Amino acid sequence: MKDYNIIIIGAGASGVFASYEFTKLKSNLKILMIDKGNPLEKRICPIKIGKVDKCINCNPCNIMNGYGGAGTLSDGKYNITNSFGGDLHAYLGKDKAIELMEYVDEVLCEFDGGNSKLYTTSNSNLKTTALRHDLHLLDAKVRHFGTDRNMKILKKMYDFSKENIEMQFNTFCTDINYFEDENKYEVVTSNENYKCDKVILCSGRSGSKWMSEICNKFNIKLESNQVDIGVRVELPAEVFKHITDVVYESKIVYQTKLYNDLIRTFCMNPYGQVVSENTNGIITVNGHSYSDKKLQSENTNFALLVTNCFTEPFKDSNEYGESVAKLSNMLGGGIILQRFGDLIKGRRSSDRRMKKCFTRPTLKATPGDLSLVIPKRQMDSIIEMIYALDKIAPGTANEDTLLYGVEVKFYNSKVKVDSNFQTDKKGLFVVGDGGGVTHSLSQASASGVYVARYLTSLF
Repeated sequence: MKDYNIIIIGAGASGVFASYEFTKLKSNLKILMIDKGNPLEKRICPIKIGKVDKCINCNPCNIMNGYGGAGTLSDGKYNITNSFGGDLHAYLGKDKAIELMEYVDEVLCEFDGGNSKLYTTSNSNLKTTALRHDLHLLDAKVRHFGTDRNMKILKKMYDFSKENIEMQFNTFCTDINYFEDENKYEVVTSNENYKCDKVILCSGRSGSKWMSEICNKFNIKLESNQVDIGVRVELPAEVFKHITDVVYESKIVYQTKLYNDLIRTFCMNPYGQVVSENTNGIITVNGHSYSDKKLQSENTNFALLVTNCFTEPFKDSNEYGESVAKLSNMLGGGIILQRFGDLIKGRRSSDRRMKKCFTRPTLKATPGDLSLVIPKRQMDSIIEMIYALDKIAPGTANEDTLLYGVEVKFYNSKVKVDSNFQTDKKGLFVVGDGGGVTHSLSQASASGVYVARYLTSLF
């Protein structure tokens, strides 16, 4: 059985940046990183290359798994902020969290060659305009690379780290054991078993159930988290051009008048594409965009998400989100698409109606009725938010605005960790979105950097 100092489980944003930092620090540690997905060059979705129209449940899903994680093919957008995207600052302090996110930005820009643009909301009049209509723009600096440049950056990071970090793909971790007499962990995988001194769990959003199983095995406390449910909106790019040209992504929060629920925009992709993704066999919708204008579309897409938090006796917020998404999969064979005008008129969109639609969808989805899928409370909030956004971006509430459903943001149960992201089980660390602390590329990457520095100092 091979023996390592450290094993990193998961090659998402946190795992990639941990492996980068270990390499940069020139440590002599013997490190293995494993991931159940494919290496970067093999992460090709059959929908993208035109082999199929809809998700065929590839295992593993190349959108969600593999080197770079779920963030690889999702726009290459890094939000440098403590205002959203996770609670990294609650563990490291606000200044340290921003410092690490700025460091991540410097690394990415170095590999990119300084070609990207940094957007900021602080010097925009949008915040004032939004407030006049009871909409709240959250402060952030946004670095956008685009899916195409993001792939190139990750390839360079892989080449930088591969000589120092052993990497295995298509390798699923089935279990972790601890040998107290040796003070060693055993990582059980689909290929073979390994021993190590320290384990870093970087399983990401798609590894939420597995993470819960490991934590329950070691009696590590988990705190139930929220789930966000909504739709992805697609409309002509001109509607939001005056906003996206200035801030690129506008994170706008609104409290509905009807229910006092919070709803927000999320993952805005100017001139982007709507895509489907497979999370543990459940098909949901997402979006991304390219930096190369030749690959861009004529539309902008973004999510509208309603936050759902539950009280006793119900605890499994992700199970609730999954049940809503399963309805969409059942009725639409995957993603359901509906014109906003049809939704308001209480009728389903059909192939005939879609042929008359002026907004051309970038994802092939099943025309249908989202009101049969999304609960009334969330749907009412989505409709109210669309009308609110129409006040600052006239045209948002046009009849031909497209709604794709369902978009669900699963938040992993928050794992109890200390300020170094170590669990109660000494030597077992949890970072990235899989631990429920971070919810963004910037914060997940920063947590990987922090743990790599900390562990290097211990050996």
